[in-house]
Amino acid sequence: MESHKDKDANQFVNPIDPDSVAENPAFLPYAHTVGGAVIRPEDKGKLQGRSITAMEQQTQRQMQQIYEQMDLLAKQAKTLQSRVEISYKIYLAGLSFEPVIGQVYYFYQRGNGSHMVSMISPEEWGRSLQKPECLAKIQLLGDHTWDVLTTYAEGL
Repeated sequence: MESHKDKDANQFVNPIDPDSVAENPAFLPYAHTVGGAVIRPEDKGKLQGRSITAMEQQTQRQMQQIYEQMDLLAKQAKTLQSRVEISYKIYLAGLSFEPVIGQVYYFYQRGNGSHMVSMISPEEWGRSLQKPECLAKIQLLGDHTWDVLTTYAEGL
């Protein structure tokens, strides 16, 4: 039979002090080995400051894009409104022919103040003494509004 001394000699004894060993080293707030990565606690105020700055820059950029889009839409709305107003003037002038979409015409004011639309350009009138004043070169668009290509005089 083995003696008590032989039994203790065969039993393994860990030379590391159990108080110096962590049971879950992965959860330590510092490196648990000499070659481990350096773990530094983050300054929460610094992190929060960087995050707020980044958020403000990004939202400011997005707001600027939205403002530019709003400006473009407002300009498009004004252009459309202007086309509608001019189209009313042209249609109220009365047309003695059926205009063709995409064709260029001329908008005139007669001596008596009335308006007319003609296919004849100002250069093609010849020597007429009753030559009307050309207000604009216009084009009929697909939506049946008129686009002013060139303005020749005030009053449009």
